[in-house]
Amino acid sequence: MYIDSHCHLHLLDLNADQGQLDRVMERARLAQVTHMLCVSTELNEFPVLCDLADKYKEVYLSVGIHPNHEPGIKYDRDAITSRMHPKCVAIGETGLDYFRSEGSLAWQRERFVMHIEAAKSLKKPLIIHTREAKDDTIKLMRENKASEARGVMHCFTEDWEMAKKALDLDFYISFSGIVTFKNATQLQEVASKVPLERLLIETDCPYLAQVP
Repeated sequence: MYIDSHCHLHLLDLNADQGQLDRVMERARLAQVTHMLCVSTELNEFPVLCDLADKYKEVYLSVGIHPNHEPGIKYDRDAITSRMHPKCVAIGETGLDYFRSEGSLAWQRERFVMHIEAAKSLKKPLIIHTREAKDDTIKLMRENKASEARGVMHCFTEDWEMAKKALDLDFYISFSGIVTFKNATQLQEVASKVPLERLLIETDCPYLAQVP
């Protein structure tokens, strides 16, 4: 069996399936995918994720705000903790993304800390997105004791040095289809070093498909 540790089923283009997500789910079952974590990127989509989790036994969900969404808006911890569902098993995705954001990113760091605090209070793991911000990501994880919540470094694309620091904080490392790219030699080396019991896989669908 396989567990897709990070997907966005609500963002799939279903034109080829006549608008029917049931067809996608049936193909997943045939491929022995038994569980899927449908990850939140903004708060207004949370009800949609709840509906998916109610409809499909394979689907679980998270609650959180992607670091590139709604730039500059400040949220308090209640924005996360007030949204719950019996199949909500994680907080995020959250983190830092300096690649697609510009200017002073203090708001992004504050929001990341807010997610960490929410995860600790709810005793749920974190789903962390990081891009071109590895030093600040690890720094905030350490300073705010993210290890108390634990979690996963989603769609990991950084080096072994960062992976080791995340592992030391009791986090899992998740790889997407990027690890199959011919030019992803550094990432392939990281994947070979991560202990199997700390390694997760994901599609991040509808993004990041593996090499056909």
